[in-house]
Amino acid sequence: MLKKNVEAIQARLKPDSTLLDIGGWASPLHRANYVMDMAPYETHIRNSETHNPHHRMGMPEQFSAATWIQRDICAREPYPFADKELDFVVCSHTLEDIRDPIWVCSEMARIAKAGYIEIPSRLVETCRGVNRDCPVGYYHHRWLVEVEANKALFHQKSGIIFNHWSHSFPRKFLWSLSPEQRVTCLFWEGAFQAEEVSSHDKDEIKKELAAYVAKHHPYPAWRFQAEETMKKFHQGRRTVKNLFKGKKK
Repeated sequence: MLKKNVEAIQARLKPDSTLLDIGGWASPLHRANYVMDMAPYETHIRNSETHNPHHRMGMPEQFSAATWIQRDICAREPYPFADKELDFVVCSHTLEDIRDPIWVCSEMARIAKAGYIEIPSRLVETCRGVNRDCPVGYYHHRWLVEVEANKALFHQKSGIIFNHWSHSFPRKFLWSLSPEQRVTCLFWEGAFQAEEVSSHDKDEIKKELAAYVAKHHPYPAWRFQAEETMKKFHQGRRTVKNLFKGKKK
């Protein structure tokens, strides 16, 4: 999580405020009274000791094995909290990984008075060179996420994004992104909305991906022209080969 936003969360909380960290296994916030994750308490990684020292928030872990809730957060069963029972809920770098972020968002809005979500930005998720094991973005992420006003929009990360250079940003664009540009954040109070933006038409998906890239980092016209020229060249070669094959017969 961004350090400044961890500090903003801490500033919002009173000493008796209740905080739930959803999906915090790898680096839970020390201020959290409860943590909810699929993995057991005994295995949680204390990345706050090395990689995310600001997650310690100047205190020891406030949660314990007794307040660690091990469960599938996407199972369509209500979380074990009453409506608006919690003062604050955090879900950081988790929604992009899971199969049903819409459900998780709806439960967050039900059980908490306010909260914060943070996910990798669509900008960074559309970049080449993020992971060695994936041509574009992070290899294990399922969603491209954007935030508009008080709504989180989840686009399925289609394999079409890997198929053409115009659907993603070059490595040099990744290097230009600031820490703030690499994440998308939403502080909310009372409630917030979450929606899946779906399309099953491959041409529509291609058009939307290319439009997103063109909006933020347009490729030069000569690159598209060069590609068209090469296509025509190869088509011409195939035509000539077919003619010779026909004559030989």
